[in-house]
Amino acid sequence: MISQEIVLEAKDLSKRYEDGQLALDHIHLTLRRGQIYSLLGANGAGKTTTINLFLDFLKPTTGQAFVCGIDVEKEPLEAKKHLAFVSENVMLYGNFTARQNLEFFAKLGGRSLTKEEVYSLLRRVSLQEKAFEQRVKSFSKGMRQKVGLAIAIAKDSDVILLDEPTSGLDPKAAEEFQVILKELRAEGKGILMSTHDIFRAQEVADKVGIMKEGRLVLERSREELYEEDLVKIYLDYMGSPCSMGERGGRA
Repeated sequence: MISQEIVLEAKDLSKRYEDGQLALDHIHLTLRRGQIYSLLGANGAGKTTTINLFLDFLKPTTGQAFVCGIDVEKEPLEAKKHLAFVSENVMLYGNFTARQNLEFFAKLGGRSLTKEEVYSLLRRVSLQEKAFEQRVKSFSKGMRQKVGLAIAIAKDSDVILLDEPTSGLDPKAAEEFQVILKELRAEGKGILMSTHDIFRAQEVADKVGIMKEGRLVLERSREELYEEDLVKIYLDYMGSPCSMGERGGRA
């Protein structure tokens, strides 16, 4: 049985830029081992900012971000040991093959993989075998995301952060991706995923948070969503003024 300790936590987390723009407004969020948390919201809602604060790509204006109990701002390198990240636009070495990219990034993370181990990871993310030895500069966005996910899996970290992971994937690939997420959850990974895909979020997530104008305006568990229409709730929030606590939000 998977221990349910907290692996990701935001406490009163805010980010205001020098120009005065408030990108994130005092959010509280927890993710436990063996859970998938989906962050929904329009562009500019604060989803990517939240992820970037956990990665120490940005410094918080107020509050703290914790990874496996480690304060990200105080111990960024230690916190990153427990994280893997797949961005919406995966950055790979174009002149390397898929196999070479995976081998290279695995070594950066301290792992040395055999050719068969690399191939097994690429098969797991449903990359076509003929692409294993092709240079990734010819890959579609969806193919690059699959390689990025394989790199994240290879790191074998406690937490995986995903920024719009199904963007660029066709329906079949998105369904395969959902299966992989469920497998990773069963292995005890904590997964925080920003997405616009409401239907897939409701299918796979243990918790769903809706963000608007930098605020976490609503949070629901999987059990609560069985009795609610997430699409209607989301559209209601997107069309209404941002207000903490409305419609029972527990941000």
